[in-house]
This record gives sequence, structure tokens and C-alpha cells, in this order.
Amino acid sequence: MSLNLPNLQTDNRGFSLIELMVVIVILGILAALIAPRLIGRTEDAKLVQAKTQIAGLEVALKLYRLDNGVYPSTEQGLQALVQQPETAPVPRKWRKGGYLEKGKLPQDPWGNDYLYLSPGTHGDYDIISYGADGVQGGEDANNDINSWEIE
Repeated sequence: MSLNLPNLQTDNRGFSLIELMVVIVILGILAALIAPRLIGRTEDAKLVQAKTQIAGLEVALKLYRLDNGVYPSTEQGLQALVQQPETAPVPRKWRKGGYLEKGKLPQDPWGNDYLYLSPGTHGDYDIISYGADGVQGGEDANNDINSWEIE
């Protein structure tokens, strides 16, 4: 009694060098087309974040004024929103816990402090981010973001 089993062969073949090269070329083309679009969006996102943070600081400043009758002075700065000022004008009804939700003053998306002036040159106060370069003036990502220009 003999069993005739079919000749079973397993296919142990892997990817050929040409197949791997084709995949690498396709990935390279995709990266070349997509990467520039994504890189430009990062700076756009930072600009939007700075404008949103400034708008949030403006709301906190208005709440501060409602409680105390005045905006913090330039000397007191935005720090008055998270820590009760001890210099004049000392707030009469400073809110326990401060005026910012996290109890912490944000920095702009580039890691710099916001500049605060009160009275401002464009209103009761001015809030300014000097952009990516941290220096007044500039273009594109280095452009200043000013509270009086935000809609």
C-alpha cells in the first residue's frame, strides 16, 4: 500500500529588490508632494493659536475690569490675571483663583511672553505677540500679531 501524495511545495519567495525599489520610489514621490503642504500648515496653525490666546486674554481682562473698575497697569502686566497685584492700582475685588482657567499665563506658540500695554496706543490696552522671530516687525511667520487687528 503506497500513498501517492501530491508534491507539496511551499512558496517561500519574498519581495524582490525591484519590488522594494518601486515601493520606495512611490513613498518618496508621495512625501515630496505632501510634505510641503503640511509644513506650511504648521505656521498657519500657530498664527491661529496666537490669535485665539489673545482673544482669551482679552476676555479675562474684561472680567478683571468688571470686578475692579480698571485694567491692570503695564507694570502689573498680564500676570495680574493669575496673581493678585500688590502694586497700584491694587484691585478691590480680585477674583480668588484668578481670571484664567488654568491659573497660568500662556506664552505665544513660539514660546515668548505676550507684550501688554495699558493704556495701549490702540485702545484701553494692547496685547502683542512678535511672532516666530520674537522681534518687532517682520513678514509671514515673523509678522506681529496685535490685539487691535484681530477680528
